[in-house]
Amino acid sequence: MRVIRFTAAPDDGSQFVDVDIPVDNASTDAFNNTVYRSAVLPAQSVMVTDMPEGLYQDWHPASRRQLLFVLSGTVEIEICDGTKHRCGSGDVFLADDVGSRGHRSRTIGRPARVLFVHLPPEANIGS
Repeated sequence: MRVIRFTAAPDDGSQFVDVDIPVDNASTDAFNNTVYRSAVLPAQSVMVTDMPEGLYQDWHPASRRQLLFVLSGTVEIEICDGTKHRCGSGDVFLADDVGSRGHRSRTIGRPARVLFVHLPPEANIGS
């Protein structure tokens, strides 16, 4: 599963990195279907956030390591070099720029609903 990670860069800004979370552990369910799962990922807590249309957050780092699952709408993340990445419904990104200058965030076109999964610092997410 492809995840866009934004992490601290050497210039104190942020950078985008593609991360893959393998979903390759096959098992058979009670109905004889083969399903594929990732390894178990640790989480500390979970919350859902509704972001209004027109939301704009100037430079800020992630408050903690967290996976963000966009449930509806579109969220755009901008890093210090001006590069932008949009995540829409079904997309996942890993906010991992804690302690840096950070990134900008905005909603595009309409409100967005995002599921935040707070990770422990030692969580190993993808490669």
